[in-house]
Amino acid sequence: MLIRFEEFKTNLSQIRAKIADACKKAGRTEESVRLLPVTKNHPVDVARYSWDAGLRAVGENRVQEALGKMDDVDPALSWELIGPLQSNKAKRVAEKFGRVQTVDRAKIAKVLDRHAGEAGRVLPVLLQINAGRDPAKSGAELEDAPTLLEAALECSNLRVDGLMTIGALSDDLDVARRCFASLRECRDELSERFGVALPELSMGMSGDMEEAILEGSTMVRVGTALFGRRVYA
Repeated sequence: MLIRFEEFKTNLSQIRAKIADACKKAGRTEESVRLLPVTKNHPVDVARYSWDAGLRAVGENRVQEALGKMDDVDPALSWELIGPLQSNKAKRVAEKFGRVQTVDRAKIAKVLDRHAGEAGRVLPVLLQINAGRDPAKSGAELEDAPTLLEAALECSNLRVDGLMTIGALSDDLDVARRCFASLRECRDELSERFGVALPELSMGMSGDMEEAILEGSTMVRVGTALFGRRVYA
């Protein structure tokens, strides 16, 4: 069942309060962390909710699902791809998405670069790193991050904003926190080695966003805590 807008606003207030509390504990400003609503497996209505609440970007895991929703919301709403990308869908992604957070290999970077160039744009991207070394998670291995960044920096039609990871699956939140710390350390090493700013760290979801913020997250990706149980699979 679709969540009511008033219930969504209540959830949003609670999440913002958690973000503010985590930022206070970390000695950071609340403005240093952006909330990305994840609309996966929810009707397009929740993207409209996000826009009406002042949120200007949403995240989607599936390319086709996002493409099917884009025409039914304000065209100024930015869509960020946070799920795996196959080469055969890269053209539409390069044309339509505001940012791709899941560049995890040089091949995808090069394909996106070509299609972004054909579309006459510079496409913002994040490099997805498997910072928790979880075999069930996507992303480049930590030791392969320098090679991936080097390849992405050679792509004139891509702008590398930073890194993204998915927290390791564990009931122990300390495991997730160590994963997020590893991504931050990876970012710092890459930034120094290549002399580039990599300001964005997209890490943390509904269940571990506080731990991510304590370790430097600049963006938390939240779906269930905002919109409730997924409406369809």
